[in-house]
Amino acid sequence: MMESEEKSPVVIRLRGIGKSYYIGKEEVPVLTHIDLDIHKGEFVSIMGPSGAGKSTLMNILGCLDRPTRGSYELDGHEVANLSDSELAYTRNRKIGFVFQSFNLLPRLSALDNVILPMIYGNLYKNERKERATKMLESVGLGDRIHHMPAEMSGGQRQRVAIARALINNPAIIMADEPTGNLDSKSTREVMEIFSRLYQEGKTIILVTHEIDVAGYASRHVILSDGHISKDIRGPLP
Repeated sequence: MMESEEKSPVVIRLRGIGKSYYIGKEEVPVLTHIDLDIHKGEFVSIMGPSGAGKSTLMNILGCLDRPTRGSYELDGHEVANLSDSELAYTRNRKIGFVFQSFNLLPRLSALDNVILPMIYGNLYKNERKERATKMLESVGLGDRIHHMPAEMSGGQRQRVAIARALINNPAIIMADEPTGNLDSKSTREVMEIFSRLYQEGKTIILVTHEIDVAGYASRHVILSDGHISKDIRGPLP
């Protein structure tokens, strides 16, 4: 963690977060008593073995799911008890998502996929197109803006997904195994984009099981059996 990050405001604060599912009447805890502060401008990896609770934690952080218990403050506002529509509003305004499977619409071009999150904003059509074009150029796809997803490599599709995640200038980027379907060259290209975003001051939360990918982050939260077993600032040992 850089010194400036230590002094920067807390954008995510979890206190006593727990998540359980029920099989019949039996409670099955997945997360237990998670306390975590993430500061503006941090690049945090979340790691751990399968079943440790990584995806569940990411879903809570991303306002895709609610905790069973505990407090979650996002930008100083409690979100743990919001309604579905309030959660969706918060998610769309504050968070940009990048998924392992890209989640692009196959019948839309790269440009139109990136424009999509702006449809409900206040921008005119020409402004939306200009902004999306610039964003695709910033991830090295200026010559691919009219290509369909099927005409692009996995690495190119993921870069479209990153451009789409960034287009509404979210406070936080959340990436769930973003390199899981990529070869080593594409992985490096995608992670170099995240590195640049980190240097520009973006807050990034990355779930990965790949040590090399986690190495791009400035802080590493290790989950084990539903709780935080290690919180490492700086390089992984």
